[in-house]
Amino acid sequence: MNFLPTEEQRLAVEGFNRFLEAELKPIVTRYQPDKLIEKELMRDIFRMMLPYGMGGNGLIAEQYGGLGMPWLTFALMYEQLARISGDVAISLLIQQLGAYSLEVCSNATMRDKYLPRMVCADIIACSGISEPGVGSNVAEVTCRAKRDGAHFVITGEKTWISNGHYSDFCMVIARVADQGAKGLSMILVDRAEHGYESRNIDKLGLNSTSTAQLFFDNVRVPIENQMIEPGTGLKNTLVLFEKARPMVGLTSVGIAQAALDKAVAYAKERRQHGKPIGGHQLIQGMLAEAATRLDAARLLVYRAFNLIDHGVRCEVESAMAKWYATEIAVDVASKAVQIHGGNGITKDFGVELLFRNARMMPIPDGTTEIQKLIIGRALTGINAFS
Repeated sequence: MNFLPTEEQRLAVEGFNRFLEAELKPIVTRYQPDKLIEKELMRDIFRMMLPYGMGGNGLIAEQYGGLGMPWLTFALMYEQLARISGDVAISLLIQQLGAYSLEVCSNATMRDKYLPRMVCADIIACSGISEPGVGSNVAEVTCRAKRDGAHFVITGEKTWISNGHYSDFCMVIARVADQGAKGLSMILVDRAEHGYESRNIDKLGLNSTSTAQLFFDNVRVPIENQMIEPGTGLKNTLVLFEKARPMVGLTSVGIAQAALDKAVAYAKERRQHGKPIGGHQLIQGMLAEAATRLDAARLLVYRAFNLIDHGVRCEVESAMAKWYATEIAVDVASKAVQIHGGNGITKDFGVELLFRNARMMPIPDGTTEIQKLIIGRALTGINAFS
C-alpha cells in the first residue's frame, strides 16, 4: 500500500489549508467556546468551501454538478477542516452524506429536485434516524409513515439529529409497514413544503453546530417523496454507516491533532525547573504516545476510505476506524489538558474545549460498544446483539 499522497492530493490539501487558516479560522474563533453558528453563516461557510470540493459537492459525480473526488482525497482535506473546527466538519459531513444519499437514491425525481441545490449549498440537509428510544438498532424505529391515498402521514420524533435545526429537508427513516426491518423506508420531508419542528440540544461539546430534536406531527408528504425501494430502509442505512463511521473517526483525528499541536507548542514554551517542560522525560513520553496512537488511528481511517474507493464492502474496517479513532482522540485531548496543567482546565487555552469535543465522538453513529460487537460478530460468526 502506498502511504504517500499524490501530487494532486498534496496541492489540494495545501491550498485548502491556506484557506482554512486565513478565512475560516477567524470566523469559527468568534464562536468559541459553545456559541451556535447561525444557519445563514453555516451555509455561507459551505459556499466558501465549494471551490475546494468541501461544501457538499466534492464526492458528487460531475454529471450532477459535483467534482467527483475520490473518498480518500476528500478525507485528506476533511481532516484539516476537523483540525480547525470540529463543529463545521460535522455539519459538512452531514451535508455531504445528504448529497451522496440523493445521488445514489432510486428516486430520480427527488435527485433532480434537490441535488442541484445541494451541490451549490443553497439548502442544508439532515438525516433522521435516531429516536428517543432507538439509537443504534435502526430496525426498532417507531416513527410511522401511514399511507393515506397519494400521501404518507408521518408521525414521530427524531433526536440527536446533526444539522437538524439548520435543515431545509430531512431524509426520514420511517416505518411504512409492520414488518420489522423490512417495514422501513426513507422519505424526504421538506420543511417549507410539508412542515416539521426542531429544537436545538445543548451538549457537552460541539455546541457551535446544530444537534436537534425533530417533531413530525401528522406531516403529509407525497408518496413520490419515498427515496428508496420500500423495505430497504435498514439496508440503505447500514451501507451509509460504512461511509459515515470512518468520517466520524476522521473528525476525531482532526480534533486530536489540534489538541496535540497545542500540547507540543505549550511544552516548548512553558518552563519549569530551569527548562521547557518538553525537556522532561515524562512529558516527552506523553507526547510520543499521543502522536503514535493518533497516527495509528489515522491509518485505520484512511484504510477504510481506500476500500470504499475500490468498491469493497468494509463494515468491519469502518467499525475499527470509528471506535479506535474516537477513543484515541479522547486520550490525546486528555493528555493535552494534563500537559497544560492548571491552564488546561481554563477556557483561555482551548484544550478543554477540544477535550469536550473529543469526548462527544465515541457516541454518534454507533457507540464504541456497538462497533466492537460488529467486529466480534465478524470474527466469531456469532451475533451478540440479541
